[in-house]
Amino acid sequence: MLKFAKACERIAATSGKLEKVAIVADYFNAITPEDSSVSAVFLSGRPFPVWEETTLQVGGALLWRLIQELSGKSEQELTDSYRRLGDLGAVAGEVLSDCVGTDVLAGAGPAKLGSEVSELTVVEVQNRFRQFAAARGPAAKAVLVRELFSQVAPLEAKYIIKIMTGDLRIGLKESLVEEAIAKAYGGTLAEVQRANMLLGDIGETLRLAANGKLAEARMRLFHPLGFMQATPAASAEVALSYFENAWVEDKYDGIRAQAHCSGNDVRLFSRTRDDITDSFPELPGALTGLPKDAILDGEIVAWSYLTPETNESGRALPFSALQQRLGRKKVSEQLMRQVPVAYLVFDILYAGSELLIDRPLAGRGKMLDELLAATRVPAKVQSIGTQGVLALESAEPMIAAQVLRAPVFRASSAVELDQLFEAAQARGNEGLMIKDPESVYTPGRRGRSWLKLKRELATLDVVVTAVEYGHGKRIGVLSDYTFAVWDGEKLVNIGKAYSGLTDAEIAEMTKWFLEHTLEDQGFRLIVEPKIVLEVAFNNMMRSDRHNSGYALRFPRIVRLRPDKLPEEADSIETVREIYERQN
Repeated sequence: MLKFAKACERIAATSGKLEKVAIVADYFNAITPEDSSVSAVFLSGRPFPVWEETTLQVGGALLWRLIQELSGKSEQELTDSYRRLGDLGAVAGEVLSDCVGTDVLAGAGPAKLGSEVSELTVVEVQNRFRQFAAARGPAAKAVLVRELFSQVAPLEAKYIIKIMTGDLRIGLKESLVEEAIAKAYGGTLAEVQRANMLLGDIGETLRLAANGKLAEARMRLFHPLGFMQATPAASAEVALSYFENAWVEDKYDGIRAQAHCSGNDVRLFSRTRDDITDSFPELPGALTGLPKDAILDGEIVAWSYLTPETNESGRALPFSALQQRLGRKKVSEQLMRQVPVAYLVFDILYAGSELLIDRPLAGRGKMLDELLAATRVPAKVQSIGTQGVLALESAEPMIAAQVLRAPVFRASSAVELDQLFEAAQARGNEGLMIKDPESVYTPGRRGRSWLKLKRELATLDVVVTAVEYGHGKRIGVLSDYTFAVWDGEKLVNIGKAYSGLTDAEIAEMTKWFLEHTLEDQGFRLIVEPKIVLEVAFNNMMRSDRHNSGYALRFPRIVRLRPDKLPEEADSIETVREIYERQN
């Protein structure tokens, strides 16, 4: 593990991409293939391969307590160090090294912080991680974590914590680890990237590369691929400047979901690659029985079902309705009835044994239509525009799930796009997705082949009430702002934003906020309510997250408003008007 930590220090010390790749490749060549395989996973910033569902369940509070206990530092000393360094691993490396001298930090050998000392390999550290994951309860986990920390040098502890918290921060993306594998073992970068995408395991990818067997990689179902992303378009005219004949879909206000289907086994994954199947237990039943294994891409939305007499499938509801379903491990039948959902499918990435992402969108769309039409699931077909719907009612007739083929329109002029945009908003949707029908699917990447056209719902003038220290490039500056509107004579919080200001503006505001702090809560400061911002947002929802009773969706700072006094900020009445107009 010490070799790994030293390599990470060298990687962090250089800003050059080629130098980073060379350091990683040399490190792989200097250790065993087994250690290299685990190291590749660690260098990607995680304790286990992507496809594994194993989680450590070791919280930051537990790590903080153990670091304080081992280092003997006060709460304030740790807080000061955290503000300066910006992550818990770096804090551990610094404060633990103070206990044993600088020789260990330089890599001379492990320090005796506990009862026993032994230099551990990366494989042994990953085995310890698996023990953490298997342990039940914070007390049992704390014993195991403390034992590990007692056996490693401060430099090793620094990177162990970084891996545990998913905050490696050495300027190394997984894509650079892929480049290093290609450089170390002779495969092409494209072969490494494809194998890693199919397997969801960069460690296994490294093993295949080391043995010259990258071509043997096969798609592993139930490990989510990266989601292709869209680029915002400023206007219809701008959108059509990239391609003439556009494939147009409504942009739904739900959550992106990838469905992996194999017979009766169906699982749903979010854009963050989390398994969200338990939050939507009625959907897998509507996706079972497909004639072949498949991976679908689509959007889960709260859905208003209309009566059969209307000969329509219904319409999407605002995100605020869907929010009640998110993050739940158990969903009651009552909630399923109160907030029914639908899965609107707009792409297919895999079918049978074939990966389809290299095919053009139009071809994938045709295969998706054929797959849904050929399903053997007991279904009733309704209409949604010119597309079909699959619906499977559960044993309880009041609870139903629908899989809908997202309607596709065509547009070749800005006028047509504007008309489609207005129609989408009339249906209660956010805007439009504009796609090149000849585009391939690029997992995890954003390009000009998929565009999104949205318009802000409104803007509000708000007052900053609290600020937080940032991360990454914003270590040491106050960049996350909580803001409020007036409710009579008091301010009530309604949102939080961290994007929109320049680095110079953030630096200037940091100085002001530090000089006008009312309460220092460590990472968060309560400040004098004197700074007015103009914020834009796409949607508004009812929420108990803020004491205003509302929350903004996708808030972003438009500009500072030094020309306005705090008393001139908007009121809760304005918020209510926007919310009612939206609905």
